[in-house]
Amino acid sequence: MNIKNKAVVLGANYYVGLSIIRCLGRNDIHITAIDYSEESRYGAKSKYLSEKHIAPHYKENPEGLLNFLVEYAKKQDKKPVLYPGADPYVEFIDNYFYELKEYYLFPMDKKGRWTEIMDKFRMSLLADEFNVKVPETINADEIDLIQRVNEEIKYPCIIKPMDSASFVRAYRHKVFIINSEKELIEKVDMCKKDGHGIIVQRIIPGPEENCYCYDAYLNQDSKVTHYTSAYKIRQWPNNFGASTYAKQKWIPEIHHICKPFLEGIKFKGFAEVELKEDETSGEIYLIEVNVRTINFNEMLAKCGLNFPLIAYLEMTDKIPPNKSVEVETGYVFHYMYEDLFAIRGYLRSGQMTLGKIIRDNTFKKVHSTWSWDDPMPGIYFVSTIGKKVWNKIFKR
Repeated sequence: MNIKNKAVVLGANYYVGLSIIRCLGRNDIHITAIDYSEESRYGAKSKYLSEKHIAPHYKENPEGLLNFLVEYAKKQDKKPVLYPGADPYVEFIDNYFYELKEYYLFPMDKKGRWTEIMDKFRMSLLADEFNVKVPETINADEIDLIQRVNEEIKYPCIIKPMDSASFVRAYRHKVFIINSEKELIEKVDMCKKDGHGIIVQRIIPGPEENCYCYDAYLNQDSKVTHYTSAYKIRQWPNNFGASTYAKQKWIPEIHHICKPFLEGIKFKGFAEVELKEDETSGEIYLIEVNVRTINFNEMLAKCGLNFPLIAYLEMTDKIPPNKSVEVETGYVFHYMYEDLFAIRGYLRSGQMTLGKIIRDNTFKKVHSTWSWDDPMPGIYFVSTIGKKVWNKIFKR
């Protein structure tokens, strides 16, 4: 009997983890989901899941989670392939890189590289090394911050965290939009008091469709072997959020920017580079790099690039053939729940009309949670939302 390596997914309580489970499960791979709570664990309802476990929280008891993962791996016949389903799990793996590398397979081979790229300021320094344009950025620790913002960036501008995960947990925002010097001083003082490293950055003007995504896999030689691109149509929060409606489209200009950059920094595994084209100058700026599976992962698989499977095959010495999608497939990713809030925001602000939203509609949708071949996660997710609405209305 040929025993396959198991896949261990950290975080089945969000649709990113669910998408990893489906992408691997449809290829007959044994998948184990590990979470810290049963609450909202809708990904664990997937028919493609083989095992599920509750382990200590990655933040409240990281040593406990490490011990749980090590003990689990020791019981397996072959090293499992490890997948983080969210940024905090990426940070956890990076913190215990060598301990986990002894028992698990994952593409990155350098401790701290993921964390360095996730840090917005350090990432901007890396981009500068390879002549990749980034929006004008100032570290909030600079002594002459206020003067430099007034002279170099101007208002409105944004405050961005160096560590997005902790910032979002604290404030429920990915960025703060700053319209005046007074606001800047208040928000910088608040963030520093709460212990968050932050940067101040220029806002790149342009509509949502100018937000591009380059999705790629780099092998163990740090060479791009699989790639395509996409662009955002809507996101939540508006202008500075995650995609709620995005479309695959080949954008060759960003391939020429991102491929040499990712190879130059010796990246390994899956990465998504987010960029934005300045509608005034036409220049394309690197906004951030995501180092783990992203929200429209299943759409990319539908287009022919199953990135979780590509990683699994390479990690288990079954090197997949190189592949790129350099055409427009017409597939669209849709996260209906948050897209309703996004649409409301665009209509209220006047950024979009109802006519445009209707014209952007397509039947080649890949949904975040719903799938006809695996309906239970979608049903469970809708039921949890229904309960929240019921409690809000009748249990005030």
